Amino acid sequence: MIGMLVDRFYAAVRRDEVLGPVFEKRIQDWDDHLKKLRSFWSSVVLMTGSYKGRPMPVHLAIEEISKEHFARWLDLFGKTALAVCPPAAASLFIDRAARIAESLQMGISLHRGDNSVLNKPREHAAQTSE
Repeated sequence: MIGMLVDRFYAAVRRDEVLGPVFEKRIQDWDDHLKKLRSFWSSVVLMTGSYKGRPMPVHLAIEEISKEHFARWLDLFGKTALAVCPPAAASLFIDRAARIAESLQMGISLHRGDNSVLNKPREHAAQTSE
């Protein structure tokens, strides 16, 4: 289920007019990136510990990232989770995605010294799952 969610979600991201260019500018090997993301979500949801990366520095380096990017990411993720997963699993994935987005937004905002990426991800995630 994690593999299907990650694959479908990032296929949608790549087609998205807002998110697609941000990812395409940075990802050269999509197979490797998807493998890393499956490992990430496995660690987040199943606590496998298989992911050893550091998402914050990667996101800090994306100069154009904004609250609109996070809102769009959460919207697409929520829709994909609801389409792929049983309701309880979708809810869990959506909750974790909102927490991750909130953490990344706060870290980026602190790094930049402004509020240009701050959103209310949990509120957005709750709307997506309704």
